[in-house]
Amino acid sequence: MIPKEREAEIVRLYHAEKWKIGTIAAQLGIHHGTVRRALARAGVGVVARASRASMADPYLPLIVETLEQYPKLPASRLYAMVRARGYPGGPDHFRRVVARHRPRPAAEAYLRLCTLPGEQAQVDWAHFGTLMVGQAKRQLMAFVMVLSWSRMVFLRFYLDARMPSFLHGHVSAFDFWGGIPRVLLYDNLKSAVLERKGDAIRFHPTLLELAAHYRYEPRPVAVARGNEKGRVERAIRYIRTSFFPAREYSDLDDLNRQALDWCRDTAGARRCPDDETRSVAEAFAEEKPRLLELPENPFETDERVEAVVGKTPYVRFDLNDYSVPATRIRRTVTVVANVTRVRIFDALELVAEHARSWDRRQQIEDPAHIEALAEQKRQAREHRGLDRLYHAAPSSRELFKALARQGQNLGGATVTLLRQLELVGAAELEAALAEVIQHGTPHLAAVHHVLERRRYERGNPPPVGRHLPPDDRVQGPVVTPHSLSDYDQIGRDDDDDHNDEQ
Repeated sequence: MIPKEREAEIVRLYHAEKWKIGTIAAQLGIHHGTVRRALARAGVGVVARASRASMADPYLPLIVETLEQYPKLPASRLYAMVRARGYPGGPDHFRRVVARHRPRPAAEAYLRLCTLPGEQAQVDWAHFGTLMVGQAKRQLMAFVMVLSWSRMVFLRFYLDARMPSFLHGHVSAFDFWGGIPRVLLYDNLKSAVLERKGDAIRFHPTLLELAAHYRYEPRPVAVARGNEKGRVERAIRYIRTSFFPAREYSDLDDLNRQALDWCRDTAGARRCPDDETRSVAEAFAEEKPRLLELPENPFETDERVEAVVGKTPYVRFDLNDYSVPATRIRRTVTVVANVTRVRIFDALELVAEHARSWDRRQQIEDPAHIEALAEQKRQAREHRGLDRLYHAAPSSRELFKALARQGQNLGGATVTLLRQLELVGAAELEAALAEVIQHGTPHLAAVHHVLERRRYERGNPPPVGRHLPPDDRVQGPVVTPHSLSDYDQIGRDDDDDHNDEQ
């Protein structure tokens, strides 16, 4: 639409100044079709120019006849037909010719859909961009359900549009309203309709389980008939203009709390479209007793998937790793997840439970799992150390039995004897252990004493570690010994001073 002032200017230039339509369009910077429509609205007859002969004129009877029989036939197919009959023109001009002669479908009139209270609700998803959760970019999806009679809206946001979220949205909407409509209308969503050929429809089996549990009828709208669920479409537009713009929220839970408050207050306070004398909330109060009653138990909406625990005690689920007890490695477990919790079952046994993370590449751990694994590793190191001692020095078995009877720390004893094994070797340690056992003094101090005595008897220097630290400051420098003659001179000077005093 153009302003009234511009329309008046077009009429004046055409009628008074005798400007041509093309000149008016060029000077005013508008399309020539806009000029023609402005003149037609003003009642000014535009004399059509005599059309020039076209290369397509001899083929017009074929074009018109074919389009009458096949109104939706593409222009490219018609162009191939006329080219085979000798048409010399190009495809661009031919498309314009076809557009002028293609029959226009008659405008369709629609009846206003009327429903009874509690009879019907309409369901759809709406996309509201993305939300960053840590390092993960998640799709922010709005589940919208609207009661067709009162226009009461339920709104809840999710970070995906998968079946568990779809089911959870239904259960949350029914709880919010305190009842269930008898019919739910769906667009041709993957979560609702798996396959459709004409009137033959194959519903998603999980959706049929949900419908059976709550005793309502799922009903998809016809293909390309968006008018049949216009109430939920208008509700989504209302959400985009009234609720979401400039909305500030800390996280998804905060956003959903605000959404429920908005449904009760702002959306509930608006005028009811079918009866402007009352609000949507007042109409819903009248409709609520007509809804079906809720069953005793809500429908199970948790997601269930099987996962394999590898050599590390973690289960990968939805981009993150969740810890399990180390005893469950190399097992197939079942992950049961909802929007807030992740539970892991081994057969029927619950082995782990965590808060769900919507981030990515995170390790969600139970400290008890990690502590148990660390203890298991420590005990494994002790067992490996004992095995090494038993093979190198068989007498260590008798020593450890005696230490166990005394209540000594076997882990510390293992570390001490392994260090002695590194320093003195297997034969020397075995000899010392055998002597200690023979004399009936099974103590670590006795072992150390025997080793020191045997070293002293041989005149060997004290043992040092076989391996120096891997540091250039230790390995690299060469230490040059200094002469001790200076210390001898100090002794002589003291003797001379003493003689002088005498």
